[in-house]
Amino acid sequence: MSSTPAIRLTGLTKSFGAVTAVDQVNLDVAEGEFFSMLGPSGSGKTTVLRMIAGFEQPTSGTVELFGNDVTAAAPFDRDVNTVFQDYALFPHMTVLENVAYGLRVRGMNKADRTARATEALEMVRLAKYGDRKPTQLSGGQRQRVALARAIVVQPKVLLLDEPLGALDLKLREQMQVELKEIQRKLGITFIFVTHDQEEALTLSDRIAVFNDGGIVQLGTAEEVYRAPNSEFVANFVGTSNVFSAEQSAALFAGTSACSIRPEKIVLAPAGSTAAHDISIPGVVAETIFLGASTRVVVDLEGGKRVSALEPNDDEAGIAHTRGDSVVVGFNRSSLVTLH
Repeated sequence: MSSTPAIRLTGLTKSFGAVTAVDQVNLDVAEGEFFSMLGPSGSGKTTVLRMIAGFEQPTSGTVELFGNDVTAAAPFDRDVNTVFQDYALFPHMTVLENVAYGLRVRGMNKADRTARATEALEMVRLAKYGDRKPTQLSGGQRQRVALARAIVVQPKVLLLDEPLGALDLKLREQMQVELKEIQRKLGITFIFVTHDQEEALTLSDRIAVFNDGGIVQLGTAEEVYRAPNSEFVANFVGTSNVFSAEQSAALFAGTSACSIRPEKIVLAPAGSTAAHDISIPGVVAETIFLGASTRVVVDLEGGKRVSALEPNDDEAGIAHTRGDSVVVGFNRSSLVTLH
């Protein structure tokens, strides 16, 4: 694997009139990495993807692919391809013809492009569907065709713009597994744009969390989840209980704003002997059954509300009910300082 990054963004900025959509983004993505750009709508992630693809020109800054400055290059002069949420398939062509289209444009002869397209369809488990039209396929199958069409030209970088957003939950989960398998087999760089934090955590080697046009945290999925650096990241990536500096000082003699994940909190009956560094009395305000676990919402003394996540015991049922007096326990080492 080359030490030269697959993608290098330097001072990348994009303005639309008076609005700065992307502000001074600096980023290196390694060759062969599954990299996610995660953020809410309007955070700048899709605009960055479009500048990598060449669909948008930056106001300032540079885009490099494998050490080559491609900032001013046309999309077809970049060794990248893009998979869109809406599939963008040709309805009048068969599945095989759709997949082979990029090879046809490049002048490859019919026999070779048919062989390559068939191989790509095999990789996405659609080899038997080559003669069908896109309208005869399910949403998940159409997304696989779009993926096959993108990888058949063997790009060095594959850009995926919310590719699973139009699928239902079960299909999304299935496609997450398949995307990871395909990326591992191909060994190429995947840049995955999503607003879904679970998708990003499931798929990524690293994640860049975007907000207000810039990267607010960069790290592995585990780093971003376990050690969010701000209240925004703590709340956007998963669920967190966030304490202001004033709340942490009042409740457990803390010195700064901090957060703790619900699964790090243990609930015990009122009056129980403390088993953790920090124990705070509270009353159960609500319970939310989630299947394997239950989210328990607790009102603490002083008005702060927290959530705990408890595994469900099939025999005992849900441990706590609304109105129960409890002790909220957790260790100080589980708190993450927010900046």
